[in-house]
Amino acid sequence: MSLTTHMSIIRRAAAGFAAAGMLIALSACGSSSPAEAADSAGQANNPLEVVASINQWGSIATDLGGDHVNVTNIMTKTNVEAHDYEPTAKDIAQIGAADVAIVNGADYDSWASKAAQSTKAELVDAASTAGIEDGDNPHVWFSAAVRKATADAITKAYQKADPANSDAYDKLNQAWHKRESALETNIKTASSTLKNLPYAATESVAWYLADDLGMSDATPTGYAQAAANESEPTPSDIKDFKSALENGSIKMLVFNAQEANSTTDQITGAAKTAGVPIVELTEQMPAQYDDLLDWMGALVNQFDQAA
Repeated sequence: MSLTTHMSIIRRAAAGFAAAGMLIALSACGSSSPAEAADSAGQANNPLEVVASINQWGSIATDLGGDHVNVTNIMTKTNVEAHDYEPTAKDIAQIGAADVAIVNGADYDSWASKAAQSTKAELVDAASTAGIEDGDNPHVWFSAAVRKATADAITKAYQKADPANSDAYDKLNQAWHKRESALETNIKTASSTLKNLPYAATESVAWYLADDLGMSDATPTGYAQAAANESEPTPSDIKDFKSALENGSIKMLVFNAQEANSTTDQITGAAKTAGVPIVELTEQMPAQYDDLLDWMGALVNQFDQAA
């Protein structure tokens, strides 16, 4: 082999090594390490952390988020009064770590509203979505208008916190509204029987549902005011209530079994004696339901069948 040929081979080999080195360097600059790629995939697949103060709104949050969310409900039992609930350190920590926090508002769960305000979480206040303020009836999950407004607010919060899945949240929202519309069709059908029916309630927890059904609240004023103020009704208030049941001016009694006591025992006893039908319900969603719309549908049937 001549010297010239030998030097040519060396130059070609050197050029080949240099080109290979450049390709390796470019590859390193343009891609992640296996560990970095795994981290990136994990972040993309992590569901939003969602915390709801009560399971009524937590159920809607689950419906609207599907596999893209992980929902934690703080209050889940019917033997707990939300107004008096004392949050634990764990409750506060969960709200603090949430991507989206959902509270009822209207001073129903002020502890949750306060905890969420100082966090990074997108905050949804159910009552405020429909203009319901502190001092108004706070049991807003019984209202079709509030359910719809809150569902839309939750979807917007999800899309803001997780824009990559915005289309999926739109589809889940549409599916939820379809179910809510079916419920409202049942409410409209039941209202043909219940419209203007005078009813009374041991507490006004289901007032919004009764209003959607077109019923007329005939709870004696003194008793209603005492219940709203969480004070004891006077003997005169109780007497007026029992008399209204006995004389037939009240056609249905709505009884909050979550707040049963000696006073409500007198009221329900008078209703049974007078043959007035009783619709028994709780303030919180019962354990046998994990979906708010299913529970509302069952209650509509109860009202309709009791009429």
